[in-house]
This record gives sequence, structure tokens and C-alpha cells, in this order.
Amino acid sequence: MKEHAPRKRFGQNFLVSPGVIRNIVEAIAPRREERMVEIGPGLGALTAPLLERLDHLYVVEIDRDLIARLKERFPPERLTIHQGDALDFDFGALGRDLRVVGNLPYNISTPLLFHLAAFADSVRDMHFMLQREVVDRMVADPGTADYGRLSVMLQYRFDMDRLFIVPPGAFNPAPKVDSAIVRLIPKSVDALAACDEALLAKLVLAAFGQRRKMLRNNLRELVDEAGLAAAGIAPTARAEELAVADYIRLANMMTTSSSGRC
Repeated sequence: MKEHAPRKRFGQNFLVSPGVIRNIVEAIAPRREERMVEIGPGLGALTAPLLERLDHLYVVEIDRDLIARLKERFPPERLTIHQGDALDFDFGALGRDLRVVGNLPYNISTPLLFHLAAFADSVRDMHFMLQREVVDRMVADPGTADYGRLSVMLQYRFDMDRLFIVPPGAFNPAPKVDSAIVRLIPKSVDALAACDEALLAKLVLAAFGQRRKMLRNNLRELVDEAGLAAAGIAPTARAEELAVADYIRLANMMTTSSSGRC
């Protein structure tokens, strides 16, 4: 089979460094009987070493040419291939206690992370290769330039750690930026304190809509200055100054005010 040319429209940068592959697999630490799905297996750089440790692996791949290669290389009793866009895939259909891994395409990483968050109840953990800038935003602290909507919403749902940096030379073609490996572990249901998660998401989206503006301006359609003050939040504060707990407290106060209960 002829060499596969990476396709820009799919955001394909194939991992080729044996050392980095080994470090990723060691960080994931797969066990034989576990239920695992790999997003974007590509040429199988992670797929092969994962299957050395697993009885079975599920993969989600959009590129038909790559699927054909995977079918030639791995038997169906070891590898189940789901063809399609990971943004549309129902990860909950694979069962509970799922482990999710992948070298995520840079061009869809943020919407894909939000999509995956919806299946957190079915997931044990996730290990992803992402653009370093995205990982820095995911784990950012309040008051920093990287802290934003992605930080708040993912930190609400997951405990996260940046594990290590991956240089451009580990890929073919080499991207123009560093990558990083991040681990996400869903928080227990008891730890999720928002009364109305949809309202929390709406509030955070509005707060960071124009991050240079004060909250009294960005949130004026949702809550007035008196409401902000009642939640212990200065109306003149900006979105990046609030911790995740502050957003939860404000959203819960709004829920209680409108419905009388949480």
C-alpha cells in the first residue's frame, strides 16, 4: 500500500517518535481487560502498542484510507473500527468505565473536548495529545491570560493534569507548535455542585464573551449588579478573576432566585 499523505482538512499530524509513544502508553498504563477507545488512530502509532496490552480496542476514524490500512493490519476480533467524525460519535454507546485516548486534531480540539465532557459519566479517564496552548488553557488558574471558558467548564467536570510536553519533531508533518499530554479524570457526581449545569454553561459563555469588559456589562442580560453583589462578586470584576467556585455560586443563586429551589 502506498504511503499515506497527511490531509490538512482532517488536521493530520502523525506521531512518529518511538520514545514519545512509549511515554504516552506508560502514562495510560492500559490493562488487558479494560474498555478503551482511541480517537483518530491514524497510522496506528498508538494503536499497535495499546493492543499489545489490551484484549480489544475501539477506534473512531474519519479517514477511509486510514481505515483500510487499519483493517489490513489488525483483525476485527482485536480492533473495532467506527467510521465517522468523533464530534458526532456517541461514546456512551461503548459502555461504562470507558478509557478514552487519542492524538486529537488541533482544528477541532475545543469542540471535541466539550463533546466528550457530555459523556463524563461513562468515562474512567481520558489521555489526550493536544496543542500545548490548548492544554495550558485547560489547566489555567484564575487571573491568568490562559484562563477562560474552556478552563472553567472542564475544571468543573474533571480533575486535570498536564503530564509532559511533546516537541514538533515527534510528528510527521511537524506542526509549528509544541504539543502536550493531558490527563482528565471525571469528578464524582457528588462533587458537581451546580444546580443547573445548562445555566452554568450559559453564564460562563456570556462572562467570557468579551473578556476585557466588566461582568456587569457581559452578564447584564442574565443578572443585575445587585445579584452579582449578593453572590459576593464585584460587578466591576472581569471574567478571568472568578474561580470555578464563584461561577457555581452565582449560577446556583440565580437558579434559587428563579425557581425557589436548587
